[in-house]
Amino acid sequence: MLTTACKPPPDEVHHMPQASAAHGLEAIKRTGCGACHLIPGLRWPQGRSGPSLEGFADQGLIAGRLPNRPDTLAAYVRDAPSVLPGTTMPAMPLSEAEARDVAAYLYAAGER
Repeated sequence: MLTTACKPPPDEVHHMPQASAAHGLEAIKRTGCGACHLIPGLRWPQGRSGPSLEGFADQGLIAGRLPNRPDTLAAYVRDAPSVLPGTTMPAMPLSEAEARDVAAYLYAAGER
């Protein structure tokens, strides 16, 4: 019997080896992501000019146009304009490791 599903379990889809969600939240706070986005687990600020990032792991697309995959998300949060020209999100002062941590946080925040 062949069994299929529309979507693999989140831990398989968004598995982020060697990334730290806790460090991701610290990077989010340091870079001021909450100034534009509503971010789960971040009490203040609660920005509204960018999209809410609540339930991010369940979204199919990043910025409505890119596949929601860990490698794509890490690249996007680090340097959105080079990944998606024309986006209004600026490049952020994040290292590659910090960008992976931010991605890990956004995926894990929806599971809390």
